[in-house]
Amino acid sequence: MMTLNASKIEPNPIRHADVYRNDWDSFVANQSRNGSASDRAHELRRVGWEEFNRIGFPINRRGNELWKYTDLRQIDRMPFRFGAPSSGISLEAIAKMVPLPREWQNVVFVDGVRDPSIADSGSQSDGLTLRDVTAYEQLGALAGCESNAFVSLNSAFLDDGLMVDIDHDVESIKPLHVVFVSTGSDLGQRAVYPRIAVSVGRGSHATLIETHVSMADGSHLSVPVVEISMGQQSTLRHYRVQLDGEDSYHFATTRVKQGEDSRYRSTSFSMGSSIGRHDVLTMLDGEHAESTLHGVYMTTNRQHQDFEISTTHSVPHGTSDQYYKGILSGRSRAVFSGKITVERGAQKTDANQKDLNLLLSHGAEVDTKPSLEIYADDVKCAHGATAGHVDEDTLFYLQSRGVDYDTAQAMLIRGFAAEILDEIEDELLRTFLEDKLDELMPALQQASDTIGTA
Repeated sequence: MMTLNASKIEPNPIRHADVYRNDWDSFVANQSRNGSASDRAHELRRVGWEEFNRIGFPINRRGNELWKYTDLRQIDRMPFRFGAPSSGISLEAIAKMVPLPREWQNVVFVDGVRDPSIADSGSQSDGLTLRDVTAYEQLGALAGCESNAFVSLNSAFLDDGLMVDIDHDVESIKPLHVVFVSTGSDLGQRAVYPRIAVSVGRGSHATLIETHVSMADGSHLSVPVVEISMGQQSTLRHYRVQLDGEDSYHFATTRVKQGEDSRYRSTSFSMGSSIGRHDVLTMLDGEHAESTLHGVYMTTNRQHQDFEISTTHSVPHGTSDQYYKGILSGRSRAVFSGKITVERGAQKTDANQKDLNLLLSHGAEVDTKPSLEIYADDVKCAHGATAGHVDEDTLFYLQSRGVDYDTAQAMLIRGFAAEILDEIEDELLRTFLEDKLDELMPALQQASDTIGTA
């Protein structure tokens, strides 16, 4: 049996440790009776629980750069419960929340559990194999538990995730749409732990659409983990959509390992959560690999979005681009921490990093920290960040051409986001997200007090 190392167990700092421990004990006992998971999965659960039990949530921010600007004390006080999924959720109800076209291969999870009765009935693409993630022997190889509370918690409650296996030299394949739906239930504050593992074979081209959506107004915790392994000359287009409810808490982790000449292109769209965080790391382990990490996020009221975006170049001739845009109103807050690491010997690296923010309210705040860590001397790297508002001259220009004030405001906000949304090649998805931005527009404008100021 493969062994995963865990750190020495120390006293548990979690206020509601008994809630998580009782749920974990019941979960593991039930899984042991089922006996379908691999030894790797059982070991990963054990290591995940021991590490989470040791470190707890990162509520102490002093000296902790990863969590310096995000306060998790409210998470620590809320007893989120893990349990059976809600019943009676229909495909029609989900289709009102997110697109499920026949042109895509749709897979739906409700409260962390896959329900074949509400999944897409269309034929599966040749060269694509979908199976239970607990049978994957490499699970956890990219997303390690050590000193990571949310990966540890996800691993401890590893259940009905999805393993996506794409064969070699597959080019004609439907976009794979994986939907994670969170619902209200008699559990009260529910916790779900989505897990996806993706293996893209040599020379293959695929599209993954990952969507997270809430179907209830109640508070819930979502902790997704995605691990992606890319073979030589492979391409993956990854769209990530976070549409959780305003009382939800979303802490996602994505890890990508790229082989020679591979292309990973990610575009994310994030809105809604009370606290949302996405921790991304792409590892360029093959020469001439390319990593593109782009995203747009919107916050209003007292919402908080946090992005920990990292790229590591370990070999020569790699190319990476990080580009994120934020739109903030009310008393909301955003955090962008971008990092590009160029290791020794990774010559001829070309890396860029940029974070731009549009502040619609005086009460909105963004903390942005782009950084480069370079140990090679023949590289081309750049980074930058800005935060500002739309000035009165720009607004006046539109009004002078007959556009009313409110419409001019909306046009400027849409225009700021359009650069990222226009990258979405799938027309159905792009239109859906543009509509979501339009739905949020009144809330963004109502809280705005900086558009048109000097």
